[in-house]
Amino acid sequence: MTSRRTATVGSATRNPKLDPDPASNTVKDPDDWVSGDEPMTGAQASYLKTLSEQALEPDAFSAKLTKAEASRRIDALKAKLKLQDGPPHTL
Repeated sequence: MTSRRTATVGSATRNPKLDPDPASNTVKDPDDWVSGDEPMTGAQASYLKTLSEQALEPDAFSAKLTKAEASRRIDALKAKLKLQDGPPHTL
């Protein structure tokens, strides 16, 4: 048996899965994370390592990063790689 979670707002019942802005509470600044000072996760380490290699920035990876630091570096490398998208460049 499956139950659906609903919230009552005033006299109306609202289903959070149907909310037009469901991601509003899923994006949070890493500085505001409760667990931001904990060591980065294995998934973060793996992704950061891959991105740092793709961006030719091996120094962007460090095994001693916190979750928040890793998140910021991942975002920066993703932005850099997006800017480099396109045909391969030749020297």
